[in-house]
Amino acid sequence: MKISQLLSRNTIKLDLKAGDKNHALNELIDLLDNAGKLNDKAGYKEAILKRESQSSTGIGEGIGIPHGKTSAVKEAALALGVFKDGIDFDSLDGEPVNIVFMIAAPEGANNEHLETLSRLSVLLMNPEFKNGLLEAKSGDEVLNLLDKFEDDEEEESREASSDENSKDEKYVIAVTACPTGIAHTYMAADSLNKIGKEMGVKIKVETNGSTGVKNALTDEDIEKADGIIVAADKQVEMARFNGKKVVIVPVVQAMKRPKELINEAISGEAPVYSHSGGVKASTGKTERRGFYKHLMSGVSNMLPFVVGGGILIAISFMFGIHSAKVGDPSFNPIAKLLNDIGGDNAFKLMIPVLAGFIGSSIADRPGFAPAMVGGLIAANSGAGFLGGLIAGFLGGYVVVLLKKVFSKLPNSLEGIKPVLLYPLFGILITGVIMYLVVVGPVKSANLALQGWLSGMGTGNKVILGIVLGGMMAIDMGGPINKAAFTFGIAMIDAGNFYPHAAVMAGGMVPPLAIALATTFFRNKFSKDERDAGFTNYIMGLTFITEGAIPFAAADPFRVIPACVIGSATAGALTMLFNIGLPAPHGGIFVFPIVNGNPLLYLAAVAIGSVISALIIGVVKPKVSKEDLELE
Repeated sequence: MKISQLLSRNTIKLDLKAGDKNHALNELIDLLDNAGKLNDKAGYKEAILKRESQSSTGIGEGIGIPHGKTSAVKEAALALGVFKDGIDFDSLDGEPVNIVFMIAAPEGANNEHLETLSRLSVLLMNPEFKNGLLEAKSGDEVLNLLDKFEDDEEEESREASSDENSKDEKYVIAVTACPTGIAHTYMAADSLNKIGKEMGVKIKVETNGSTGVKNALTDEDIEKADGIIVAADKQVEMARFNGKKVVIVPVVQAMKRPKELINEAISGEAPVYSHSGGVKASTGKTERRGFYKHLMSGVSNMLPFVVGGGILIAISFMFGIHSAKVGDPSFNPIAKLLNDIGGDNAFKLMIPVLAGFIGSSIADRPGFAPAMVGGLIAANSGAGFLGGLIAGFLGGYVVVLLKKVFSKLPNSLEGIKPVLLYPLFGILITGVIMYLVVVGPVKSANLALQGWLSGMGTGNKVILGIVLGGMMAIDMGGPINKAAFTFGIAMIDAGNFYPHAAVMAGGMVPPLAIALATTFFRNKFSKDERDAGFTNYIMGLTFITEGAIPFAAADPFRVIPACVIGSATAGALTMLFNIGLPAPHGGIFVFPIVNGNPLLYLAAVAIGSVISALIIGVVKPKVSKEDLELE
């Protein structure tokens, strides 16, 4: 398929005038929509703007290539706008843009369409082609120009592939990849190929585009290469380059300074790449660093256990509050099965998984086992969620220290480090510190807190409601949360149903607040967070406080205080409204059986949730462009 087949006369405008980038994008979107190429104009615009928020598609040299791949596109198409006066497009070189090709690719675009669009990216690197577009007087001239230059480009490629290279010619291999895999991937590859040819350097470029990996590098290529360049803004296969000197840069650098990259690659001065983690490695420069990066690694991997396990528990409640308990009149084997899977297994893995992936982020694969064992110790000994966080960082940095200590060993022992030395000493040291230093103080604090609560009694119901409700949100399923919950159960056994009403209200607020915040303050959360936030409606209504843990872990200094305030408010209101709760669990399903007015109980939970959601919405910053790009 030729490029001209994706461009039609009614999607070409050669005299467009726009005051800014947004107007230019709107005009081109209108062209595609009026030509019947879109299913959903608003949806396609959202995809275009999302891509622009990651990084500008103004690639420099007066060219912009906004693009989106989405189900809002009916069929693959192009729109061309020529702006004679130029517009500010936030270009990489700061220069105004005169030529804008907008690419529309459907979600299920076939390889032929995507490869055709990639050839357009290559043509745009040709100055003669660009000048021809600026001088074109009609849509027909543009289409003829496309056909001519595309034919010429194919002929050059055939000639280049048939040329014999001299034996003393330098050989450089490269990998290019961009997030969407439509434009920058192929433009970077073409830039390297052309400059390499001018320099007399043989180049082989592997492209990781929307249609998959093309021109894949072989083991032989890697072995005989004089230099390696990885220009990528997404994860690519990196383990194969372990021990090789590799120039690693964002994809745009291969478009803007290919000569410098090639010279650096063949000079032998590039750093040696060391791959000690999983199969893939990110090569973009916008990677998160430090504490936040490690924390998010743990949270993102823990999230499926929270969501999946929590919803299974919620479904089990539909059969009855005690339907999973053998011997209860409402016992149901399906409910027990769901509760066993979700509560007794998925939830029990949350803390070890959180810790394990924090450790892995810090020390690569060797940090996983020590941190995960530390997390399991925390989960089984009462240290809970906060103990798991400590275990994750402890296990990771213990292995970092071990790597420095063992770096002095002979090279002949290099192979046994990851399979013997790191796991043996890492697990030992982490476990000893957890048992001797971490677990004891946390457990003692928990017992002291329980004793204080028991002594406090119900002398001041409102204050007790504030304390119990707030405790439910401090560590969300951890020892402080469990201390309050245990106190509430003890009070039920003693015939006092008021404290547990405050406990359940306080425990329902954090996930409900997160759900509300992600719904009404969407610009404060990433797409993954918004998707996960929706499930917190279910978790909150069924009294599964743990649904808020990933959000609290990701931003503890904002989310936790906000949740504590809302939960404390809800707890105080239940006491003020004289609500008693005889059931130990169940969330909204047990509201009809409360002692007192169930509508007032619902109001207490709703008020607390709204307060927390508003605080989160006010104090939490907007999602940054860097985070959007990482997403």
